[in-house]
Amino acid sequence: MIQPDLIRNVVIVGGGTAGWMAAAALSRLIANGVTSVTLVESDTIGTVGVGEATIPPIRTFNEMLGLDERAFLQATRGSYKLAIEFVDWTRPGHTYQHPFGPFGADINAVKFHQFWLKMHREGRAAEFGDYNLCGVAARLNRFGALPPQHRSPLTPMSWAYHFDAARYARFLRDHAETRGVVRQEGKVVSVEQRPEDGFIDAIVLDDGRRVEGELFIDCTGFRGLLIEQALKAGFEDWSHWLPCDRAVAVQCLNDNAISPFTRSTAREAGWQWRIPLQHRVGTGYVYSSAHISDDQAADTVMANLDGKPVTDPRILSFRAGRRRKAWVKNCVALGLASGFLEPLESTSIHLIQAGITKLLALFPHRGFDPVAIDEYNRLTNVQIEQIRDFIILHYHANERTGLDLWDHVRTMAIPDSLQHKLDLFRGAGRFFRHEDELFAESSWMAVLIGQNVMPQRYDPLVDSIPEADVARAMEELRTTIRAAAESLPDHADFLARHCAAPEPESVPA
Repeated sequence: MIQPDLIRNVVIVGGGTAGWMAAAALSRLIANGVTSVTLVESDTIGTVGVGEATIPPIRTFNEMLGLDERAFLQATRGSYKLAIEFVDWTRPGHTYQHPFGPFGADINAVKFHQFWLKMHREGRAAEFGDYNLCGVAARLNRFGALPPQHRSPLTPMSWAYHFDAARYARFLRDHAETRGVVRQEGKVVSVEQRPEDGFIDAIVLDDGRRVEGELFIDCTGFRGLLIEQALKAGFEDWSHWLPCDRAVAVQCLNDNAISPFTRSTAREAGWQWRIPLQHRVGTGYVYSSAHISDDQAADTVMANLDGKPVTDPRILSFRAGRRRKAWVKNCVALGLASGFLEPLESTSIHLIQAGITKLLALFPHRGFDPVAIDEYNRLTNVQIEQIRDFIILHYHANERTGLDLWDHVRTMAIPDSLQHKLDLFRGAGRFFRHEDELFAESSWMAVLIGQNVMPQRYDPLVDSIPEADVARAMEELRTTIRAAAESLPDHADFLARHCAAPEPESVPA
């Protein structure tokens, strides 16, 4: 027997990546024969659509939906991603990578990076990135399945994607509508709330239609039409830690390799992204409007393109922070409606995915258990704070002296949670993360060591193993990883053979 208090009407307000990701995932509910899912969006309202780089958990989301990777990459004109390359972040002329997957392998239950710290001090270690398969493969522009002779627990592969966000939304729309999601075209002009408890009862569209629901998903972007304008969730501003508040975005043709990594290049007042797809490159400049004008930012981007521009520069304004509550009464905010962190570590789409995953795990009945709502908000707040700290680290650890923005973020007071991690690491290279924290220890090591945050000491247990044995083990790891990376096919060739997109239109979309 089906439970009598199942949610009968789910209404998603807003499309774009967030709306159609939610619709595709929640379409599973329709199979119970009781729940309907409706998505309301207006073609006259644009979407941000620049969150085109992802991190490995996106594969879990796509697999949950049953999406075929080849079809997905063809439809979105996507490419593979193994790392993020940071250019000039530590200081001008310096480059490091944050690759996916582990560095090296622990020895006698002692963390690999501890051995590297000792050997690096003595001039007997290669660059830290040489001990990570994804990082080495990314530098060589390689991607593919490892041949049998190179498959080893020491060389696991992990990857994510670059893709056209607008095409991903359309791909998910087809998936969702095939499974019963109903799309309604219309612009929301008002929100009706129940007088007795303030729960949302319906939204009213510009042609007078009322769309009633029991659960509402707010995917209306920065406006937060339901969660903020109607339900007054409140906003916690983090711009004192993350002062970049603008981005200028543009797309261009690709005259270079389709590299399997995202690039972030530090600029005078922020940083420029480069995201290579099969048919174009997405690029843009995230910057502080207090330190550079919009025109200067646009000029910087246009002077640093890979090829001919195919769109005009587009200015986006934002404010770093989060809603104080992402779930209020019978409304859950996803994507930009729930808050914003700049896309430095490609977490924008992941935060949508994480919100959907938590919603499915805590999906309400019509009674809306306040304990479940509180748990959703607690988990959401913890995760975005952890990601916030990781992003702040990149700014705070810079050595770019003499530039107002970079001097400010290097010397500013940082969250206590981040300061504690830095103090612990600077002492003896120690790092501890929460079990559910998004970024693994290897990610923190990549950025800390990549930006020259070096501890005073290393773990005393390192000295219990003969130095010659450590040197031999590390060299074997390095050569094994290099050989494995060199055995992979060229990334562009792999795409062409396995998931080549159709020829693009005359002006790529």
